[in-house]
Amino acid sequence: MQAIFETAFDIVYLTTVIVLGIRMIKASAGRRQFFLFGIMAVTLGAGDSFHLIPRALALCTTGLASYTVALGIGKLITSITMTAFYVLLYYVWRARYHVTGAHMATAAVWILSIARVVLCLMPQNAWTSAAAPLSWGIYRNIPFALLGLLIVVLFFRSAKESHDAPFRLLWLTVVISFACYIPVVLFSDAVPAVGILMIPKTCAYVWTVAIGYHAMKKEIGQ
Repeated sequence: MQAIFETAFDIVYLTTVIVLGIRMIKASAGRRQFFLFGIMAVTLGAGDSFHLIPRALALCTTGLASYTVALGIGKLITSITMTAFYVLLYYVWRARYHVTGAHMATAAVWILSIARVVLCLMPQNAWTSAAAPLSWGIYRNIPFALLGLLIVVLFFRSAKESHDAPFRLLWLTVVISFACYIPVVLFSDAVPAVGILMIPKTCAYVWTVAIGYHAMKKEIGQ
């Protein structure tokens, strides 16, 4: 039952974000914010597929233990593409709210992103091991969480100040995604049931993409 439900859920998720992303890229009509949003959505779906497709194959065949290497490599790729997702979301913020300057915010985004990627690439993560250390799972997610917090603050303030109704809840989607993701990082090895939080986390990302897509349809009419 888990294999069927999880595989179906992942197929719907990946298809939705990639299709919406492609449609946004095609229909962006020169609006940089929506073009970037489309690239962001495709990056999200393409990156997650490196982990979710091997996981679906594992669940439907010989089990997760038989796919340890593929799942580990997939998690590494997903970790990097998720970092790119938030970098792109930062530039969506700049484009939507016509931000110029903000050099400190830009520097913070890039420093945190580079730190996250470097930490992800360190061999101590033991991505392809069945017993990857929790400590490195925490280390690599510290700059990632700080990056997410920065994005939350930027979108919350800007949407509120400009009375931006279509984007007024985008900050909340990021909060939900991290609120579900962090317990999985910390406790999923000891309490596997915590892994169920990946479902609302994934739904939060779909909500993020949907916000951009519906804003584009409203503002451009595509």
